[in-house]
Parts: sequence; structure tokens; C-alpha cells
Amino acid sequence: MRTDAEGLVIMEKCVGDSDRLITVLTKEKGILRAFVQRPGRAKNGRLSATRLFSYSRFTVFEGRDKYIIDDARPIEVFFDLRKDIERLSLAQYFCELSLALAPQDSPAGEYLRLVLNALYFLGRGDRPARIIKSVVEMRMLALSGYQPDLVGCSECGRFESDTMYFLPVSGRIICGECGCPQGETSVRLGRGAMAGLRHTIYASLEKAFSFTLSPQGTEELGRAAEAYVLSTLSRGFATLDFYHATAGDTGWRG
Repeated sequence: MRTDAEGLVIMEKCVGDSDRLITVLTKEKGILRAFVQRPGRAKNGRLSATRLFSYSRFTVFEGRDKYIIDDARPIEVFFDLRKDIERLSLAQYFCELSLALAPQDSPAGEYLRLVLNALYFLGRGDRPARIIKSVVEMRMLALSGYQPDLVGCSECGRFESDTMYFLPVSGRIICGECGCPQGETSVRLGRGAMAGLRHTIYASLEKAFSFTLSPQGTEELGRAAEAYVLSTLSRGFATLDFYHATAGDTGWRG
């Protein structure tokens, strides 16, 4: 049986002398793994359409125990990502995060839109990479059922305070007036970073990347978002470590 799908290649692996196994984040089927047979001999664009970061239209043959890419046509290949190692490593992290969170055998259109938008802005290079990173982390967790409660202080309900504390393990916030609770990891947020954290979750996807923060606010937001990913999923990511190495920082450490 042959089916059509649109998706982004988020992983590729050589199999044998000339074939490859690719992992695709698709709109229709979520995470899909399929073989590309002898792509280098194709004359119809299948080689570029099945490379990492390629967003393509695929014709997929579904066998008894595996998928095979019968045809592929590129829509966008995101060449600009390869011009900067920091942004390239961040794009790889987004792919690994998608692999960890996006569903299999179920529609994943919102995940795909989120990552495509992030790669587009990364490639353009006109928005802070760390803000793009925070949006992807928080938004993808929310899509996966891990939406934190950022409406108000979980103790008194206060919406605004000069200082808020984000608790990544429980996914809630505490205002400065109530004080940071003892015994639970927290990330301090000023007003700007708190507004940014809320924006990553509650803004429409069309506006999710459209905000700016001071350097301090960007740093605070980045610590909160990364802490939430690592605490919620209870695992690290090799691509995240590589990103921090290229960016020259150590990232969040609980």
C-alpha cells in the first residue's frame, strides 16, 4: 500500500553500502521510520529530499514490517542552518526533542509546524537563538501533555510580582512575596522572563516567537525552559550538550 505524507527528516542513518534509514516527523503519521534505497542514483531530487532537515513530500510504500520511501520531493531544505555551527547544533537538538516527544502512528501537525517555524527563524538568524530554543522546549512539552500552570502563584494566586520562582519539577510558580519553597528546585524569574515564559505557552503559534527580552531576561527564561525539559523527561540529550559546547556555556544544572 502506498500513502502520501509531508514531513521533516529529523534523523538519518546509513544501512549497508548505499541505503539509508530516515526518521521523519510527519503531519499525518507522527514519527515515521522508512528506508531510502540507493538514493544517490535517483535523478528526481530524492537525495536532497531525504537528507537531515529536509521538509518534503513523500510517497511511502508500507510493507508488512517496514516503510520504504518510494518517492520524495523537497519543499524546503534549510541550507542556511549549515552556515553556523551553533544554530546547526540547536536544530539537531530540536530534532532529538521531537523524536522523544512526538507521537507515532498519530497525527503530529502541531509538532511539525512548531519545528518548521523554529528552523525557519534559526536559518534567517534575525531572532535570538536562545529565545527560539525556549519556545520550542516549552511549547513541545505543552503539546505532549506537560503544560505547566503559569497563570498565578500556586500559593496565593498573585499574577505579577517583581520576582517569581518557577518550579520545574511540579510545573508551577511561586511569587516572591510567598517566598521560594525549601527542598524543591526553583528558577528565579524577573518580570520580563515571567512574561516571556507565559508567552511561550499561551500565545498563538503564529506569535509564539515574536517577543524580545533583555539579556538577563533571556538567560532566566532559558534556564527555566531547559530545567523544565530535563526535569520532566528525566533524561539528558547529547545534542543539547553539543549545543552548549558550541555556545560556550554550561546550560542549566539543577
